Amino acid sequence: MITVGVGKTHVAQALGHLAIRQGANVRFAKTSRILAELAGGHADRTWDRRMREVVRPDLLILDDFAMRQMTAPQVDDLYELISERQGRSVIITSNRAPSDWYPLFPNPVVAESLLDRLINASHQVIMNGPSYRPNKRPRNPSDKP
Repeated sequence: MITVGVGKTHVAQALGHLAIRQGANVRFAKTSRILAELAGGHADRTWDRRMREVVRPDLLILDDFAMRQMTAPQVDDLYELISERQGRSVIITSNRAPSDWYPLFPNPVVAESLLDRLINASHQVIMNGPSYRPNKRPRNPSDKP
């Protein structure tokens, strides 16, 4: 199941905004950006500091989770992140059903452990419907309404 343009990111951001209004510290980022940030920490030996910064917020929103195949180091970082945040709020948006995430992880044992932590301790909201993006497309002045 591929669901694009139905408002997943919009809803996640709205929930983050609500949490901020209630005094929570929130971080929103594309999952790929968080993983790139952590990878940079391996290169410059700031991984521990970077991980603490990602773990710190009351609510972490990971947008576009499982968009593509992950590398072993990315999965290791993601596993550490989710393990460190155990019992703390995480919102994940994805265009794939959780059952479709498993093949994206190179190590099935780490995948099972990581996804078990995510899936079995979560509430899942499935959003289906047509993409809203065609309605946002700029109109050509010659197009009739």
